[in-house]
Amino acid sequence: MDRLRILASPNDSRRITRRSLLAGFAVAGAGLALSGCSRGGVPSPAPDGKIEDQLNIYSWGDYDDPDNLAEFGRRGVTLQVDNFGSNEELVAKLGAARGTSGYDIVVPTGSYVPMMARAGLLEQLDHTYLPNLSNVEPPYLHQPWDRTNTYAVCKNWGTTGFVYDTHVIGRELTSWNDFLDAAQKEARGKTTVLEDPWEVCAIFFAANGIDLNTTDERHLDACEQFMVGKIAPTISAFVSQVSSQLAQRQFALMQAFNGDVRLALLEDDDPDRWRFVFPTPTANLWMDTWAIAKGAQHPDAAYAFINYMLEPKVGMKEMEHIGYPTGLIGQRELAAQNEVPMLDLIYPTQATLDRLTPSEVTDATGRLVKIFNRMQAGAVT
Repeated sequence: MDRLRILASPNDSRRITRRSLLAGFAVAGAGLALSGCSRGGVPSPAPDGKIEDQLNIYSWGDYDDPDNLAEFGRRGVTLQVDNFGSNEELVAKLGAARGTSGYDIVVPTGSYVPMMARAGLLEQLDHTYLPNLSNVEPPYLHQPWDRTNTYAVCKNWGTTGFVYDTHVIGRELTSWNDFLDAAQKEARGKTTVLEDPWEVCAIFFAANGIDLNTTDERHLDACEQFMVGKIAPTISAFVSQVSSQLAQRQFALMQAFNGDVRLALLEDDDPDRWRFVFPTPTANLWMDTWAIAKGAQHPDAAYAFINYMLEPKVGMKEMEHIGYPTGLIGQRELAAQNEVPMLDLIYPTQATLDRLTPSEVTDATGRLVKIFNRMQAGAVT
């Protein structure tokens, strides 16, 4: 029996990856209004360890190793994996369903967890059924948005930086100030930024020593004036996947996610031509999470699956497939032993990690979207 079915988002039938449409619905509107949702309790996991024969997962596209999914399916569980393209799409789906979405496991980015928890979209986790939570490294537990891991646990994490073509830009770039300068000079008309309002505006904030999650209107005004007036005319595309862009040699400077750049360089016929930068002074430290949807009808299977994904060997296969760490103890050392290529692009140094800033969903989200939309209108695309 086929126990694995994967469906793309109905809004995007092409192959999508984890961070290919981060802006998603947020770009079309200023935010989401959520009323209180049904809080009917999810059935408690079976004390005898038996699990249901069905598990419905709502996740980002191509964000799990198919072999891992198939292996879990051999436990007698039929998995259906549907894909969404943005956190906003996920929230809208669960919010409209009010506990009847049919999904058991969802994969929100950590910064969205508080909003989803307040809206009653997530079940509280019973750690009794997640013994492998002890395999997660302490830095990836107890995040500011879920201090006690009441609603979510780490699935994958990564950061944002940029990659540039050394054949076009002969000098060394190390900071977001360098990025903005090169965009207006050597890479003018050959620069891309991510499809994400927060990430794009964070370039300006970081370059000017401003909190990346600022809600200060003066900071937002300055960001809009500079990014729309100075940077938008240098932008030739808003893209979140760099693989095809590197291969075509069309662009010289690209804001990008570390794991995506690594996968692109592994496929490039001249990877030494490109240089990826973990820029100073700071950048986003994002984390995607495993969570159980409110009203999940297969809680035993959901807990068993999350616990399975926290096994070291399973986590290792996940990292190798999607290019991002899973936060498990000893994973970096095991990856080094296995001679995983370009490991430095998967794991930033501790000094880099110490200066990163987790993104937050704030009252300024709507304003960031407006700035982003104005940039798109003023770009040279």
